[in-house]
Amino acid sequence: MAGNLQFSWALSGPGWVTYRITDGASEHETYFGYCTDALADLLYAMTGLYGDSSCERFSFDREPMETRWLLRRQGADVAIDVFEFPDGAVSWGSPDETGGTLLWRSTQPRGVLCHAVKEAAEAVLLEHGEDGYLEKWMLHPFPMAALQDLRRLHRRNDDCRHEQCLT
Repeated sequence: MAGNLQFSWALSGPGWVTYRITDGASEHETYFGYCTDALADLLYAMTGLYGDSSCERFSFDREPMETRWLLRRQGADVAIDVFEFPDGAVSWGSPDETGGTLLWRSTQPRGVLCHAVKEAAEAVLLEHGEDGYLEKWMLHPFPMAALQDLRRLHRRNDDCRHEQCLT
């Protein structure tokens, strides 16, 4: 269901995060650890949707599993596919649909998807601050540059009418 997207990102313990995404018809939730700069990867994939790339992908390392997001632009919309692979080290070179299990799929307007991700990252920053984020996530600082890039691109390119995007 386009436009009913909700996304949350919660630091659930030292070095752990849980995210949840729902479009009103179905939802997906998972957790993973701090082996990668996961929030930065997510934010930079969103900013990539504003460039020339027609496809963005990123992964969350779930030791040994991998959760991989595949984002394909379709005009003003983005097709979102979330796959799980049983062994991330083996699957990384494989095509996105080969060997993975589809966990969740939705198509959303780019502005709706990017706004939801931006809001989730801002909520994490508001709750923990940069120092608190680093203390909990441990290996990577809060991706402030990535969030600022997403804010700028979203404000400039999407007709977002949420109050915080208008200022």
